[in-house]
Amino acid sequence: MKKISLNDSNQYDDKTFKRFLLHDSAYFRVLNFNLKAGQLFPVHSHSAEGQLTIQVVAGQGEFLGADDSSMPADTGDVLVSDISEPHGVRATTDMRILVTIAPPI
Repeated sequence: MKKISLNDSNQYDDKTFKRFLLHDSAYFRVLNFNLKAGQLFPVHSHSAEGQLTIQVVAGQGEFLGADDSSMPADTGDVLVSDISEPHGVRATTDMRILVTIAPPI
């Protein structure tokens, strides 16, 4: 068993989003990204099989997808997506997201 404290990665940068690798195994990867208001986690995709989740731990913004599609993202919301599907996040307030990728890429 392993305990991870999100309080240890509660840091922001005015220039770009902060990235913290919280867990990495053969089964899944967990990352914490912290975005200041107005920052963008660019829309991207991976040529791999698998799925990911993006959970909003704090703040508000938008989940972004292909063709400029978007949907509101608020604290407690979770996006579930295939890894190969375009995904990204735009923060409207300071925002913390927890990304889980399975299998890890």
